[in-house]
Amino acid sequence: MLKEKAGTLLSNLLSQGGEYGEIFYERTRLCRMHLEDNKIDKVQWGIDEGVGVRLIKESKTYYGYTTEPSFENLMQLVKTLARGVGHGHVCIGLRHLRGWTRAIIDPEEKDLSYRAQILHRANDKARSYGDKVKQVMAVLMDRTRDILVINSLGDVAEDEQKRVVFFTEVVASDGHTLQRGYESAGGREGFEIFERVMPEEVARKAAERALLMLSAKPAPAGAFTVVLASEAGGTMIHEAVGHGFEADLVQKGLSVYRGKLGQKVASELITVIDDATLEGKNGSFAVDDEGVPAQRTVLIDKGYLMGYMYDRLTAMREGRQSTGNGRRQSYAHVPMVRMTNTYIAPGRDNPEDIIGDTKRGVLVLKMGGGEVNTVTGDFVFEIMEGYMIEGGRVTHPIRSATLIGNGPKALQDVDAVGYDLGWSIGTCGKDGQGVPVTDAQPTLRIRSMVLGGTEV
Repeated sequence: MLKEKAGTLLSNLLSQGGEYGEIFYERTRLCRMHLEDNKIDKVQWGIDEGVGVRLIKESKTYYGYTTEPSFENLMQLVKTLARGVGHGHVCIGLRHLRGWTRAIIDPEEKDLSYRAQILHRANDKARSYGDKVKQVMAVLMDRTRDILVINSLGDVAEDEQKRVVFFTEVVASDGHTLQRGYESAGGREGFEIFERVMPEEVARKAAERALLMLSAKPAPAGAFTVVLASEAGGTMIHEAVGHGFEADLVQKGLSVYRGKLGQKVASELITVIDDATLEGKNGSFAVDDEGVPAQRTVLIDKGYLMGYMYDRLTAMREGRQSTGNGRRQSYAHVPMVRMTNTYIAPGRDNPEDIIGDTKRGVLVLKMGGGEVNTVTGDFVFEIMEGYMIEGGRVTHPIRSATLIGNGPKALQDVDAVGYDLGWSIGTCGKDGQGVPVTDAQPTLRIRSMVLGGTEV
């Protein structure tokens, strides 16, 4: 119905003025299964469907949505949004785009027992590490999301997005302290992911991390050379740096990178890319949630700031084209500038040599959560798995450690970049909306950062 009636709806939406009108349809099928205490204790399954309508007028956004997308309801919605004077221009069907996910094992063709078996395999593996493992939680979520975007510029874009996310969390205790280990896997693909990443492997990493931290020493405090291993994932590049390249924050004066286009903002060893075209990654898609084709955007090239990430609204404000970074959590949310798959490009250094050339420092194998001030770039991050480096050798593990620093300064202080590349998945939160993303980095060495520790 939407394709046939879109012209009428958009004409009414823009009948009293506006630069841009858009209809966004979404149908999501979700299955989420949760295991804890050796049993499946929660199963969530459902279908959510709705339509969001947006009008951009004089750089302001007017938005509404409905879960009953009949023609009558949509007509009432567009007439409510249409305000002001003048007339907007409407084109329909000038460009057609269509995407889909190449899922070899389609989650929609598998029953609940198939999913439960995956969770029990992870649980059995984690608990095989002995009595010190006190708690195991495993979660498997698969989602099929169909979207249709029709706008007044003549775009008709469709995309089928299938994603799988799996994670295991293990709590271990030696009778004196509790430690947590976490590991995840996922992406834009089907259950074939478990032929590449076994559930047992995810559980093994989580369990071994929790048990390792039981024997770890309290971290020292002070300034240290820091080696971020590729397997640490791209938490720092995403949180401490990535948000600063989002054009809405730049335009509001909330980014430390405002006004620095063409300037050197990082070591010449650093190139940062946001790329939604990568096959199978959690942040990948064929078109974004505004109907713009997925793109590869170079943000920093050999240390120099090359550009920002834009959605349609922020691009309009500067007379630019969207970079395909307009994303939304669902039809009930307004799209905004978001990252997709953001990473630091690999360099030429051998990761082992990077550690071997470090006289005294900290090796970070897994990053945790943290806080970032996008205006200043200052951040604090938890270290989930870290080790001391002494004389070019990795010695003992440390715990209760945090990294304290500044995003731009950290990138300026990078003096070695490995030829490896490690990916991590996540859900990025911004203004109350969560969207799937992937982050990555090679092994990096930063000359000096502050380590927050509890050693006395």
